[in-house]
Amino acid sequence: MAIAGRKKSNSETKLFRLCPFWQTGTNSSSSPSTNHLNNGNRHVDSPALNSRSTKTVSSVARSLLPPRRRLRLDPSKNLYFPYEPGKQVRSAIRLKNTSRSHVAFKFQTTAPKSCYMRPPGGILAPGESIIATVFKFVEHPENNEKQPLDQKSRDKFKIMSLKVKAGIDYVPELFDEQKDQVTVERILRVVFLDAVRPSPALEKLKRQLAEAEAALEARKRPPPDTGPRVVGEGLVIDEWV
Repeated sequence: MAIAGRKKSNSETKLFRLCPFWQTGTNSSSSPSTNHLNNGNRHVDSPALNSRSTKTVSSVARSLLPPRRRLRLDPSKNLYFPYEPGKQVRSAIRLKNTSRSHVAFKFQTTAPKSCYMRPPGGILAPGESIIATVFKFVEHPENNEKQPLDQKSRDKFKIMSLKVKAGIDYVPELFDEQKDQVTVERILRVVFLDAVRPSPALEKLKRQLAEAEAALEARKRPPPDTGPRVVGEGLVIDEWV
């Protein structure tokens, strides 16, 4: 009888191993140590742990997605300059804030000694746009070789953006203080155009430069005089004793 009972126990054990979900219904009859182990196993699958793992997966997924751009650039890939060796030439690019928040922008270049921008950075309100002017000195080619037109230069420009609060003043240090929130909008390459032969790219560049100069002159003009200013209107007058 003892042997028969032992065989029955072994068969039940094999059956339980094949169907582990049956064991959940027999926890009440199991030993305290078994309940403690089962409780420990259930703790591993706790909602808090699942929430942390879900957050980790979502953060990894977000890192694999392309960054959401805040600015629309025109032109979007290249900066076009008229090719005039030995002279300082200009290019232009329009930036428009397409987000719902204020956005700070900043330019960087691989050739700071021969290039500079006006303005090098700033803050745009939602829907606001600006045309930035890029200045570049074009060096003479080595051995007086003729530079192939429409050829990309080694110089590059990087445009970065940062979401900021309304009313904040622009300082370049904003991008150092919030490095994790900075988005690289675009890396632009320099492309030279024939300064003599007309082309759609050259005509567009001339129009953008004219708009940039007009906007600069408008900013230089003082605000219109609308009459005497009333300071502190409605304040209580101090008593004269």
